[in-house]
Amino acid sequence: MTVLRRLVLFRHAKADTCEAPDHERPLAARGRRDAPAGGRWLREAGLRPDRVVCSTARRTQETWALAAAELDAAPAVAYDERVYLASAGGLLDVLREVDDEVRTLVVVGHNPGLQQLALLLAGSGEADPLARARRKFPTSGLAVLTFHGSWSRLEPGAAHLADLAVPQG
Repeated sequence: MTVLRRLVLFRHAKADTCEAPDHERPLAARGRRDAPAGGRWLREAGLRPDRVVCSTARRTQETWALAAAELDAAPAVAYDERVYLASAGGLLDVLREVDDEVRTLVVVGHNPGLQQLALLLAGSGEADPLARARRKFPTSGLAVLTFHGSWSRLEPGAAHLADLAVPQG
């Protein structure tokens, strides 16, 4: 039997609309309130990541730092510049490099890439989360997908969208 893997796509919390270059934009006050709620949601859902892949943008790093502080144990984090503003295909390439020892992976990134990836991978899903994912993937949103097999062989339509949560602080 193949191993069940869980992929959590975590869109960064609300960013400030300041004049800083996009990559350097920090979280807004609302984002600093909501990001920890994402970590609490992961903990309460029993989704303890083995590894995290995070965009190098300041807002994603701040989101993950605040969320991780709510977990019982912080997993290893890889900051990957390819996640910054990546397309669904670019994100899928990153996922295919994940070691098969990882059963639960969190990717902290951006839209529209995360929404497109969730829809690309979801060959099936719960009706409500799938409909909501098609409409919008809000800031601080967490899409939970499950699939059997290897990360390196992950293909479009191979996953099940189990949930789309938007925890708020």
